[in-house]
Amino acid sequence: MNFLRGVMGGPSAGPQPSGADTIQKLCDRVASSTLLDDRRDAVRALKALSKKYRLEVGIQAMEHLVHVLQTDRSDSEIIGYALDTLYNVISNDLEEEEQDDSEEENSPKQGDDLGSQFTEIFIKQPENVTLLLTLVEEFDFHVRWPGVKLLTSLLKQQGPQVQQIILVSPMGVSRLMDLLADSREVIRNDGVLLLQQLTKSNAAIQKIVAFENAFERLLDIVTEEGNSDGGIVVEDCLLLLQNLLKNNNSNQNFFKEGSYIQRMKPWFEVGDDNCGWSAQKVTNLHLMLQLVRVLVSPTNPPGATTSCQKAMFHCGLLQQLCTILMATGVPADILTETINTVSEVIRGCQMNQDYFASVNAPSNPPRPAIVVLLMSMVNERQPFVLRCAVLYCFQCFLYKNHKGQGEIVSTLLPSTIDGSSVSAGQLLCGGLFSTDSLSNWCAAVALAHALQENAALKEQLLRVQLATSIGNPPVSLLQQCTNILSQGSKVQTRVGLLMLLCTWLSNCSIAVTHFLHNPANVPFLTGQIAENLGEEEQLVQGLCALLLGISIYYNDNSLENYRKEKLKQLIEKRIGRENFVEKLGFISKHELYSRAAQKPQPGFSSPEHMMFDHEFTKLVKELEGVISKAIYKSSEEDKKEEEVKKTLEQHDNIVTHYKKVIREQDQELEELKQQVSTLKSQNEQLQVTVTQQVSQIQQHKDQYNLLKVQLGKDTQHHNSHGDTLQMNGIQLEEVSKLREELEDWRNRHEQLQGQLKEKDAVIENLKSLQVEMGTEQSSQLSSSGGMEHSAELQKELELLRTQIQLQAAEISKLQTENQKLQAMNTAIDPALGASSAVASRSSEKEGRLLQELGELQSEVKALSEEKASLQQQLDSSSSTVAILQDEKSKLQQEVAEAKKEQDDLLVLLADQDQKLSALRSKLKDLGMPVEDEDDIESGDQADEDEDGDEEEQD
Repeated sequence: MNFLRGVMGGPSAGPQPSGADTIQKLCDRVASSTLLDDRRDAVRALKALSKKYRLEVGIQAMEHLVHVLQTDRSDSEIIGYALDTLYNVISNDLEEEEQDDSEEENSPKQGDDLGSQFTEIFIKQPENVTLLLTLVEEFDFHVRWPGVKLLTSLLKQQGPQVQQIILVSPMGVSRLMDLLADSREVIRNDGVLLLQQLTKSNAAIQKIVAFENAFERLLDIVTEEGNSDGGIVVEDCLLLLQNLLKNNNSNQNFFKEGSYIQRMKPWFEVGDDNCGWSAQKVTNLHLMLQLVRVLVSPTNPPGATTSCQKAMFHCGLLQQLCTILMATGVPADILTETINTVSEVIRGCQMNQDYFASVNAPSNPPRPAIVVLLMSMVNERQPFVLRCAVLYCFQCFLYKNHKGQGEIVSTLLPSTIDGSSVSAGQLLCGGLFSTDSLSNWCAAVALAHALQENAALKEQLLRVQLATSIGNPPVSLLQQCTNILSQGSKVQTRVGLLMLLCTWLSNCSIAVTHFLHNPANVPFLTGQIAENLGEEEQLVQGLCALLLGISIYYNDNSLENYRKEKLKQLIEKRIGRENFVEKLGFISKHELYSRAAQKPQPGFSSPEHMMFDHEFTKLVKELEGVISKAIYKSSEEDKKEEEVKKTLEQHDNIVTHYKKVIREQDQELEELKQQVSTLKSQNEQLQVTVTQQVSQIQQHKDQYNLLKVQLGKDTQHHNSHGDTLQMNGIQLEEVSKLREELEDWRNRHEQLQGQLKEKDAVIENLKSLQVEMGTEQSSQLSSSGGMEHSAELQKELELLRTQIQLQAAEISKLQTENQKLQAMNTAIDPALGASSAVASRSSEKEGRLLQELGELQSEVKALSEEKASLQQQLDSSSSTVAILQDEKSKLQQEVAEAKKEQDDLLVLLADQDQKLSALRSKLKDLGMPVEDEDDIESGDQADEDEDGDEEEQD
């Protein structure tokens, strides 16, 4: 202990030892001392010296400290000292804090190299890292916290190597995830910093951390700390979330599927008073906006981006961002980042783009948000980064949005211009022709995006007319652009206008014809290309070559002086084909072109570098090779190419039509899916209701059966007055049911009586008809000789009469029974009322009520039997009536035929009489003797008498 006092600065005799000697003695003490207290004191002394003598402690004591970690696990104090000492040796954070202004500039670099070298020595044995992971599991604060700090420092110095060791260690990542659940905020916060270093640029570890429920825990911490109003802990959590989600499609999908996007909405709830934001709040909100952009970045797979965009709309996150966008008092950098975030949330998503078009700024009168943003873009007083953000927002709003493109272009057309308010088209035209070159460039690029991949709008834009000055006729927008181009304005302005013209003329033959119709355009372009200008003008030359090449490639040869072949000859004479292709290649070789081609967002360090647009670089890449080939093609090849183009256009039209059909079908499918989902939910609700009702019905049935059993017992034994009252209640229910049945029987009986009356009327009619038919048939049959058939009919009629009489007797019997039943019903009603009253008062009248109920039930049964027999009789009578009607119709037919035959015979007899009288008169005229009809009849009679006498004689 005296030795340690000397080391720690206590009084001692003799010369003082140097730092290296002291460290060597302390290391020997740690290695050789058998007492734990001595070793602990020695390690404590090494810890105190480790900051000042970092190199010496690291070289001499590291091995002994690792041995302490392995052997003295039972003593948390010495373990804590050893971990702190190793942290002081390896970490560069302490070195940076102690740097003075007087020190050399290369000392921090030397410190970094020293920490990296010690880290490499420590992790050379992977068991050391595994040992650290084991110590981090300890709950003791003096062990866990130094272990977390040491492991974080190791990851900072040699991240990939330490990550690989932790990744192959069993449950290595899971052990570290437990730090987020520690109740001690210091350990939890340092655990977040440790996971930040652990997840850097390692997708495998990022996935493991995400599936260990990291999102849930981190979002809980952010909420507990107050969201954007929280401290640096919120910042650390957001940085860790960015590590987990950036460029990791699996984790992004897991984040969306876990409904964590919905939990981001409260982050962006800002109040009306946005003054005095703290620097930490600005940093937090900036990171939150960046986290949203990570989920909807254009570099993500399109399907994942679209699903996240839709989720942000449905949960109200987009609406919250638009609120910040239109709020007042928001810091400029937050406003800029919000504009960029909204841009990527709506990019390529029709639903979100439509919502953004409907957002209005809180002004009087309200203006669309798009108009307010464009006003900032063409205002040269606004910050450069804000103007770039607005341009990006406008580009994203128009990306794959034909509807939005049409709305923007429509504000330029003559029939839709509204002079009462400023429109987007007017702002774009104002920026296009202003004196600010940056406004010219931004307006030209924005207008080019309104025409992107939309041939119909390119043709519509040709109708736009501009009033240049008072008294002069208006000129077209296309003509005004070429006029400004030829006036020799700034390079940035000319580049913007040339990009607009190239986009406008590409894939639009009508626009090419309008452009070539101006005789000054082609000479201007050839003159610009042919000149040998400086390096700054080479970019303009390349764009002029591209514009002239587009005029050749998309030329429909409608202008005789500017046919494809003549333009090629003009290039050959004035420029040269090789020179033309070389100037065309200036565009893609430019450094600013390569920067713009990397990502859609305009990322320019200064306004002078703002030359190319991302979408325009795609157009150049598509047309550069095609135009180079077209310059060398002959007229025959051009003709073949035109035929191929026409075929491709037809094919494209067909494909477009089918795409439209498919889009409509997709919409219908979505609607049907929604209907199916709603019907499924309704069906599930109804099924639940049905099951509940079925269970209730079953319960009621069980209760009913139970009451029935109890009623049977009560009627047999008459045990208690309470049971009797319950039985009376059940009997009253049965009485009410019997009353209802009686009412049904009465109604049915009345219906049967009505049917019987109808049948009676039918039978009476048949009787009268039969009497008449009988007389007619008897006379006719006697005259025609059918007596036998008439007798048979008479017999059948007699049988029918007897049956009708029997049915009438039965009907009268039924009527009498019906009267008796009605009398009984009238007698039962007061009896039932009296019985219910008596049953409620006393139990003595229950027997009488039961007896009356039994009689009533027997009468109902008899009535039902009588009804059945009556129904049978009615059926038989109806069948008999049908048979009689058939026979009646047959007899009527026979009578009609007999009448017809008699009429024919009478006519023949009348004709014969007339002929005989005519012959007699002729014979008399000729003098022949003619007997009268009476003489002939008498002669015939005499002959008959003579014949009779002869027969008698014989």
